Amino acid sequence: MLYLVPTPIGNLEDITLRALRILKEVNLILAEDTRKTAILLKHYEISIPVIAYHQNNEHSLTPKLVERISKGEDIALVTDAGTPGISDPGFLLVRECLAQGIKTECLPGATAFVPALVNSGLPCDSFYFHGFLPHKKGRNKIMESLKEERSTMVFYESPFRLLKTLELFTATFGAERKAAISRELTKMFEENVRGTLAELITHFTNSTIKGEIVIVVAGRED
Repeated sequence: MLYLVPTPIGNLEDITLRALRILKEVNLILAEDTRKTAILLKHYEISIPVIAYHQNNEHSLTPKLVERISKGEDIALVTDAGTPGISDPGFLLVRECLAQGIKTECLPGATAFVPALVNSGLPCDSFYFHGFLPHKKGRNKIMESLKEERSTMVFYESPFRLLKTLELFTATFGAERKAAISRELTKMFEENVRGTLAELITHFTNSTIKGEIVIVVAGRED
């Protein structure tokens, strides 16, 4: 079987007992970054073999992994942090396993956008999740398609492009559109900032920006 196992987005305590059991029982663990996963496994005294599985090798490795699972091995897929397949590797392997009639199981657990959305103060009964916007090609087209979006919108962004993305949002939605930014979630220096897009630009222009970032933007109201 293939297990998709969510891992903590910062605080190592944010992993389920079931996830720890699975990681101790499988034959092999696939990790987006073996160095980061090694920290988690060492903390919980897990000594299962680990190999790298990421966007640069998933196409070549997937057929071999599917074959191993089909022969009876249990394999767990983890990413650097959060749930596999959410802006991280996972979709390709799941699709190929299902095509071969192999059972897959995704455990519930940590994913960055959920606490950011719920803690934003914006409506979360209906939301649009995009993940990372493309750096260049297609970026403006996506924003154009979101001008009329009425659901709360959720994006991931790096600290290096945060201000540029906020400026793009301002040009698309207007400076007074409400939004919230969460960074370093579950970590010592977690920060949650709420306000208009204009206020957020001012705040982060005068701040040191570090860590993974979730941007939550209010949908159109009128």
